[in-house]
Amino acid sequence: MSKKTRRKRRGIPASSSVLVTRFSQLILERRFAETERILERLKEKIEKNEWNRGYLQALNGILTIQKSSDERYAFLSNLNLEDEKSIEKHRKEFRDQITDEFHADYDRGFFSAWADFLRIVLKLDKQNVKEKAEAAD
Repeated sequence: MSKKTRRKRRGIPASSSVLVTRFSQLILERRFAETERILERLKEKIEKNEWNRGYLQALNGILTIQKSSDERYAFLSNLNLEDEKSIEKHRKEFRDQITDEFHADYDRGFFSAWADFLRIVLKLDKQNVKEKAEAAD
């Protein structure tokens, strides 16, 4: 089964992955008005099911905590986005939860959004390092 097929089966169409990537970029840049518009487009675009409801709820939670000034208990505010090993460790933990059959579709969608977000964080971090190295040359 191809990666594209797996993603679609989970409910998030491959065409929406561009929006998820953009959402993640905007969150990291703290551009919340644009992030909210992307989230609304995702809500309109994806099929209504429990997996996607969990997925969208996780994205909404990521947005809400980034906007909030009270970050004491939030996973994201306690995560060092510069620590690639830590991000990869947490991403693996979220991915493990996705495949756990004891979780409902809503929960697996929720964990899937977090795994996708952390995958994008890692990808963007590597791009930024590469761009900085090229600029230094």
